[in-house]
Amino acid sequence: MPVDPQLKPILEQLLKLPRFETLSVQQARALAAQYNPTDKLPVVPVASVVNRVIPGPGGDLPVRIYTPGGDGPFPLMMYFHGSGFVMCSLDTHDRGCRNFCNAARCVVVSVDYRLAPEHKFPAGPEDCYAATKWAAAHAAELNADAAHIVLAGDSAGGNMVAVTALMARDRGGPPLCGQLMIVPVTDYPKPGYPSYVENGQGYGLTAAGMRWYWSHYLNDEAEADNPYASPARARDLRGLPPALIITAELDVLRDEGEHYGKLLAQAGVPTQVTRYEGVHHGFFGMQAVLDKSKAAMAEVTAWLKQRFKS
Repeated sequence: MPVDPQLKPILEQLLKLPRFETLSVQQARALAAQYNPTDKLPVVPVASVVNRVIPGPGGDLPVRIYTPGGDGPFPLMMYFHGSGFVMCSLDTHDRGCRNFCNAARCVVVSVDYRLAPEHKFPAGPEDCYAATKWAAAHAAELNADAAHIVLAGDSAGGNMVAVTALMARDRGGPPLCGQLMIVPVTDYPKPGYPSYVENGQGYGLTAAGMRWYWSHYLNDEAEADNPYASPARARDLRGLPPALIITAELDVLRDEGEHYGKLLAQAGVPTQVTRYEGVHHGFFGMQAVLDKSKAAMAEVTAWLKQRFKS
């Protein structure tokens, strides 16, 4: 399918930017902070936004907590931002978290997990799991319901979702009622995913870019077989919470996200996979300008509300 007409002018501007894989880590981080697709979203008010620090496996772990208006306790979303394992922050995903908080009527705990290359695998997922355990244990303090926790994240944050769900199953909790993965990273780059060829360049995120991210994240390529790095390589996916996976037709990560959805379904996990045609990796955060982003947000919101009622 051709590029969505609403996306064309955005993509033209995006392709004028330097490719992350040609930059230093610090330059890439600065560019990611400067060019943020969600900047066009309005900063919607929520009842409360609180920055705090919680104990993490590597020391102090910053989180940002969003609470909707009204009486609680509210269901709880743990949000892990996209990063390529290397960049982005609580600020780059602030507007999206506000939207989730209001649309799904949930407390959102956004986690500023440690980034590579300063903190390589498994620092990031260990932080995400520790934050999830902390939030479950402190749910009453957060005006949240520990019986209704969904993990959510985009891109590398989607990897953190899949891995944190595995950790929660393997380590005895906390119980989760859903996992939302938006254009997720689920596997180390390998031959066999046509989207790495079809969408390897020309749509923002490139195949070379993904290899650059992974090179900073792993200590050694042998770690790629660890399911806490590449959840698609897990031998057993049984017992995981229901999943919604959003993919984009023009995304280099399209096939690995859809493959992970098939693996979950084969393991008996209730799984919904939706591909949005004619759009690229970063489409989800563009609700201000893309109708398909609005449609994806509506689908996600409906799924979240269903999971929070379970």
